[in-house]
Amino acid sequence: MNKFLIVGLGNIGDEYVNTRHNIGFTILDEIVKENNLKFTIGKLASTCEYKLKGKTLVLTKPSTYMNLSGKALNYWMQAEKITKENILVITDDLALPFGSLRMKGKGSDGGHNGLKDIQQTLNTSEYARLRFGVGNEFLKGRQVDYVLGKWTDEEQKLLEPRVKLAVEMIQNFALSGLQRTMTNFNNK
Repeated sequence: MNKFLIVGLGNIGDEYVNTRHNIGFTILDEIVKENNLKFTIGKLASTCEYKLKGKTLVLTKPSTYMNLSGKALNYWMQAEKITKENILVITDDLALPFGSLRMKGKGSDGGHNGLKDIQQTLNTSEYARLRFGVGNEFLKGRQVDYVLGKWTDEEQKLLEPRVKLAVEMIQNFALSGLQRTMTNFNNK
């Protein structure tokens, strides 16, 4: 199958732009910008079709808010007739240092509400995800404020090359598959 559903997790609304929790949206926005494409607002998400060497990537930014990401993923998975093996979810991850990128074929939700909802919707934890490290520089009990907070000036300077690497990983996932992408990129 040459069709992929690439779901960037985030929250809609101006107050969430440039927040750590919205890195999934940021990475998809970069693909759209680099390729002169445009998102269209559709049912439960903004979507954009991105053609890459004979593959079609349906870039999806759920408009359901983070806690209901599974609803949007499921709708577009059915609408586009895409199998679970061709889904990639892009998410922020507190357990990884800032800028670290890890692709995995399965795993726990790690306390992430977006992943938790996707796992419940798909009824499995076996789906590919690209985890973008946002670090964990917050005081006890301040996790929500941290992930919904804006990037620091220092992080902002370092963000662009990491976002571009994430884009490369997404392209590699579609062209070469999960295993090869994990081998080629997970320790960069």
